[in-house]
Amino acid sequence: MNIGVIGIGGVGGYFGGKLTQLLKDDKDLNIFFIARNQHLNEIKRNGLILDTDEGIITCNPTLATDDISELPQLDLCLICVKSYDLENILIQLQSKIADNTMILPLLNGVDIYERIRLIIKNGIVFPSCVYVGTHVEKPGKVTQRGGACTIHFGSDPNIDFVNTELFKILEKSNIKFNWTKNPYVEIWSKFIFIASFGIVTASYNKTIGEVLESEELSQYVKDIMNEIYQIAKKKQVSLPPTIVNDAYMKGNTFPFETKTSFQRDYENKDKLDERDLFGGTIIRLGDQLGIKTETTKMIYNSIQENKIIK
Repeated sequence: MNIGVIGIGGVGGYFGGKLTQLLKDDKDLNIFFIARNQHLNEIKRNGLILDTDEGIITCNPTLATDDISELPQLDLCLICVKSYDLENILIQLQSKIADNTMILPLLNGVDIYERIRLIIKNGIVFPSCVYVGTHVEKPGKVTQRGGACTIHFGSDPNIDFVNTELFKILEKSNIKFNWTKNPYVEIWSKFIFIASFGIVTASYNKTIGEVLESEELSQYVKDIMNEIYQIAKKKQVSLPPTIVNDAYMKGNTFPFETKTSFQRDYENKDKLDERDLFGGTIIRLGDQLGIKTETTKMIYNSIQENKIIK
């Protein structure tokens, strides 16, 4: 079996690293890492150091490279890149995907399945989302602290397919997962939280704690959450009626000084960020479905202008 892990950041490093532990006992298994720059060089030299709540392990894939053309045809492909790299990665992956290739996209967003299907027409794509607290501590090292460390995923909406072999691989790798008939409930629930807090913290340059202590900013977060909720309802995603309050209150579980990942990316003006994945998606879906997204549009416009609201 050939497994490709595309993007060895926090998410790809954590799950890909755990998968490599199977190589010790399975001589028919190959695991390929797609990484880049100094991170790739360190992995080639010393393996990937994975520091988790369970301990520290050294992870040596079959091959680590930045060139997708070096990969064979894949049986399982974990896509762990940021959304702004997705289209380019998918174009390169096309020749590596067969009709029975399983694709597990572990990145944020409610329209990832649709984005993938615009480019890759074959294979089996499992809609999914992931909760894990990871980051690249330094080149060659991924650290995990906290988070549920769980993959939530379900069937390809257009293909009736379940491969229990995939479940066995995840179980043997000690990867927690939840197979559900309707993964979109989990996907949209996560999106409501990360998109709303993400664009407000970025636009106002405030931590999650500072947003929560501000009546004005809290209202903006709740308004954006409700706009997303109305879109989800229109798309017949069965979210609980308490989802907006539940998602807002989740902010209290983070330390006061926590910055969202989108906020950290937004602060780095030399780095691409996922503004389109969050604000752009809300606005486009709202326009398509006749749902007003005025608060999202107001705050997203300031982000597009690269202007922090005082």
